[in-house]
Amino acid sequence: MRKIAIYGKGCIGKSSITQNTVAALAEMGRKVMLVGCDSKADSTRLLLGRLHPKILLNTLREESEDLHLEDFRKEGWGKTFCVESGGPEPGVGCTGRSVITSIGLLEQLGAYDAKLQLDYAFYDGLSSVVCSGFVMPMREKKAQEVYIVTSGDSLSLYTINNICRGIQKYAFLGGVRLGGLIYNSPNFDQEDDLVQAFAEQLGTQIIYSIPRDNIVQQAEFHNQTVIAYAPNCEQAQHYRHLAKAIDQNTNFVVPKPLSNQQLETLWMKWGVLSFEC
Repeated sequence: MRKIAIYGKGCIGKSSITQNTVAALAEMGRKVMLVGCDSKADSTRLLLGRLHPKILLNTLREESEDLHLEDFRKEGWGKTFCVESGGPEPGVGCTGRSVITSIGLLEQLGAYDAKLQLDYAFYDGLSSVVCSGFVMPMREKKAQEVYIVTSGDSLSLYTINNICRGIQKYAFLGGVRLGGLIYNSPNFDQEDDLVQAFAEQLGTQIIYSIPRDNIVQQAEFHNQTVIAYAPNCEQAQHYRHLAKAIDQNTNFVVPKPLSNQQLETLWMKWGVLSFEC
């Protein structure tokens, strides 16, 4: 079983891309479990067609003496398994501790048992890279591969760089490796070249470029992935190509994060080129 964590800054499209990728893998015949690691508990909505009815940590608090896996692991589109870890109330507690508690409980209750024949466990990671929760799947050896969703704006690049620092820190403790960047492209001038140059300096690849399309929002209005809502559209094909690229990927690296000065220099170089064009 491959264990994959997906990261990216807030509002980059990480959860939507993750769920569409999981749906595409399920369509390919892969058996997949998706674990949402954010207290918002919205990482599985498109696969379930609604918000998850049973949040793991809420269920643990309410029914701590008689817990069963099926209390909070629900079947989603394509016979996927969907779990939302949840978290503490805003301003109270640590999301990182919540994530590791959730994953530990899943292990105790047999969510990863070999008899289930899971091909993949996906973790939709936290958007915040200052919270210890974002590194929990890496630090606790729960994730083997990391993919980072990005565009070419400066905040995305700084976020990627910080995530790569986390991967580098835990690479030789937990064995985690970076599988590549998923480029969610709004097609600004020179942006493709900027993201490609950044990936090369990190020592990684752009595993796939996802174009922006309004069909994504239309599908989300109906609480569905694009794969389910419009299976024959071009955007659905892009998600299938991304899923296939991940399924066949063998290029895993320990990234080489840039210094803040190096990152600023890269950003300024390509920003100037963009404005000149």
